[in-house]
Amino acid sequence: MKTNLNQQTRKRLTELGYTIELMERWCPFSKRKHDGFGFADFIAIKRDEILLVQVTSKSNMSSRRKKITEHENVGVVRESGMRIELWGFYKEGNRWKVKVEDLS
Repeated sequence: MKTNLNQQTRKRLTELGYTIELMERWCPFSKRKHDGFGFADFIAIKRDEILLVQVTSKSNMSSRRKKITEHENVGVVRESGMRIELWGFYKEGNRWKVKVEDLS
């Protein structure tokens, strides 16, 4: 499911005019995934804007919101002017939809 969510995120960010990069990385030593700044799956940029996006399912948004708002890096990221959004995907019929929360 995560791959589909990443694909949906890439598609939507590209349609919104962003240049994007996946920040989530696999660490072979710890055998864990690590997010950019500790909480971002994607970084998206366009003129005068930097957006960090955490991707999850709609049902998992509360735990991801807590992960972001309690992370030690969130303050400096907010002070830098980067926007932070939490994207919760869900399927309605055969279509993917997304609920977006601004956590900047």
